[in-house]
Amino acid sequence: MSNPTAWRRRTVLGAFAALAASRVLALPGSTGPRPAFEVPVGACDCHHHIYDPRFPTVPGAKLTPPPATVADYRRLQQRLGTTRNVVVTPSAYGTDNRCLIDALEQFGGSARGIAVVDLQVTEVELQALHAHGVRGIRVLFGRTNPVRVEDIQPLAERIRPLGWHMQFFMPASQLVELEPVLAKLPVDVVLDHMGHVPQPEGQAAPVYHTVRRLLDSGRGWVKLSGAYMDTRSGAPDFADTSAIARSYIAAAPQRVLWGSNWPHPAAQAGETPVPDDMQLFDLLAHWAPDAALRRRILVDNPQQLFGFAPA
Repeated sequence: MSNPTAWRRRTVLGAFAALAASRVLALPGSTGPRPAFEVPVGACDCHHHIYDPRFPTVPGAKLTPPPATVADYRRLQQRLGTTRNVVVTPSAYGTDNRCLIDALEQFGGSARGIAVVDLQVTEVELQALHAHGVRGIRVLFGRTNPVRVEDIQPLAERIRPLGWHMQFFMPASQLVELEPVLAKLPVDVVLDHMGHVPQPEGQAAPVYHTVRRLLDSGRGWVKLSGAYMDTRSGAPDFADTSAIARSYIAAAPQRVLWGSNWPHPAAQAGETPVPDDMQLFDLLAHWAPDAALRRRILVDNPQQLFGFAPA
């Protein structure tokens, strides 16, 4: 007969092991496989978040993963071989950019930031954000909505003298609806996570054509991040979202960026499986087989958009 006490002990230990495994996936260390390609000097991860328990999240925040600190992220950098990064204020902090500023101070000149602000932001606050390395603002719809649709144009006018851009996260249907608004903004427009093109529609989806028109305008940029977020085919190849990434690269190689989306807050909330960071990075070898093209995506394009010094 089995021992109930021993069975309970094994169950508890198994639960702790599963929790530890998920933590390792979310916060990978410096051990493990190396990238499948030679990472160029000055390579930049153009989209990740920092969650530091010293800074409280806003009431009602939907995505609040475990702590993911600057020290944790540096272990990911060591593993991937990237040396530059762009920290994006996540939805959990609302318009409170203190965690972002603290992270930028820790990273130093190798990092830039994307803040979340509303129309109440002062010129002094904008100048202070710029001095810390912020080079754009993020507008989020669908998670938290600190910015209204009617605020987009006035905010763009506020940040234009700083040379900043506007980065957008929203459902695909809303992006299609707001295309006329984004197309006339006086600043560059950056779209998160490949525009969230739904699958299996792929390139037949209306939002795909919206993204392509913004790219073709010369003022639109796309982050090749979140291949796991809208896929139906799944890991390791993410064939459906990979096809979208390759099409963007072919259409506008000078206006695409790569981002890890670490620590994958939506995945940690159970919306998708938690991805493997090295696996996501290695997709670039298939999306952009040419080393010069990868350098453009990882080094040259981030230098242009975020103002990094030449690598």
